[in-house]
Amino acid sequence: MTTATPERTPRLPSLRGVRDLPGRVWRSRPRATSVRRVAERRPRPTTWFAALRDALDRPLTTYYLLLGSAALLLTLGLVMVLSASSVFSFKATGDSYTIVRRQLTWAVVGVPCAFVASRVSHRWVRRLAYPAFSISLALLLATAFMGVERNGNTNWLPLGPLLIQPSEIAKLSLVVWAAHIYANKERRLGSLHQIMVPVVPGMLLATGLVIFGRDLGTALVLFAILIGMLWVVGAPARLFVMSTMMIAVGALTMAATDAERLERITTFVDPFQDFHGTGWQPAHGLYAMSSGGVFGQGIGASQQKWGALPEAHTDFIFAVIGEELGLIGTLLVVGLFLTLAFAALRVARHTADPFVRYASFGIVVWLVGQMVINVGMVLALLPVIGIPLPLVSYGGSSLLPTLAALGLLVGFARREPAAARALAQRRKQRSAGLSASR
Repeated sequence: MTTATPERTPRLPSLRGVRDLPGRVWRSRPRATSVRRVAERRPRPTTWFAALRDALDRPLTTYYLLLGSAALLLTLGLVMVLSASSVFSFKATGDSYTIVRRQLTWAVVGVPCAFVASRVSHRWVRRLAYPAFSISLALLLATAFMGVERNGNTNWLPLGPLLIQPSEIAKLSLVVWAAHIYANKERRLGSLHQIMVPVVPGMLLATGLVIFGRDLGTALVLFAILIGMLWVVGAPARLFVMSTMMIAVGALTMAATDAERLERITTFVDPFQDFHGTGWQPAHGLYAMSSGGVFGQGIGASQQKWGALPEAHTDFIFAVIGEELGLIGTLLVVGLFLTLAFAALRVARHTADPFVRYASFGIVVWLVGQMVINVGMVLALLPVIGIPLPLVSYGGSSLLPTLAALGLLVGFARREPAAARALAQRRKQRSAGLSASR
């Protein structure tokens, strides 16, 4: 009887043999895996865009953009006022911290004002529109007859121990007043008469009082606010042509009637042609900007603030920023202002309340327009007309209205429906957490 030989299971070839076998499908797996890993390592173009879009679509993004950029600009302004004013303050008072203490005092007063402005309802703000406009006109009229002259401009009004600039207060009151009127006329803005009256005569009256005090810089800002408000309500193009012609005629008239202002306008393109005269300030501003380089010489290391650069802590503080913080610092300042503008325009675009839309746009035109004029003046792209950098330059008259305006913007952002729901949900979660901890 023959015994059947059991079948043996065929032995698999060794790993080396399998690798050498031709035509194996799995040989391509390591290559596919390596290609997949390389593809995963490469940044996908849509990933960052989607993440940015997702962050911008969150309900509290606008609120935090406004709050963060305003806080950073205020903090940077306090630091730079300390640095830029230390030498001037020591020469004037014997104390290097006198000016920054005053600025810090105004900031301590202004931040609660901004908080109140962010919490007060729109109805209360609109009720204050006409009283604020009337008070601003009264202060401007008083300045025209009892004003104090400084640097050739009669735009300062003494009120007891304080010396204020009513034109700075008028910027905020004019924006709120015009926004209130246009919101009431929302359905009648197709008529040119409804667009013009009473906003255009009222703002021209305020601007005329500012021009009477020979403050060309503030007058240009008020004109910019007027044109911005007319644009957002849909005024016809011929009105903008007329406004531009009026601005040009007014600026030329003011320049022709003042020899110093005429020299500033004619020499701003090349300030070095009158280096020891009207070109002294813009030339040293350019020296400061050029010596800063990319990263700057460091906070406190400015050389131009030791007397060569006039108004280093007010109108030309941007030059000190360029010298001490370099190109990075100047781009940071401009970027923060653009962030404010972006967030405020988001509020104006998404809101259903016409008052919020017009007020937000007017505040953007005011702050960004003033920033552009100040930066252009420091870079010798515009004549030196004496206008501060909002939130950064020294001056309580400029800081308080600016903080109040930013408070209004923050309040507009936090009252958006999605943002209000998110804040209410956060408060509920916080209260629930506190209850659980107890």
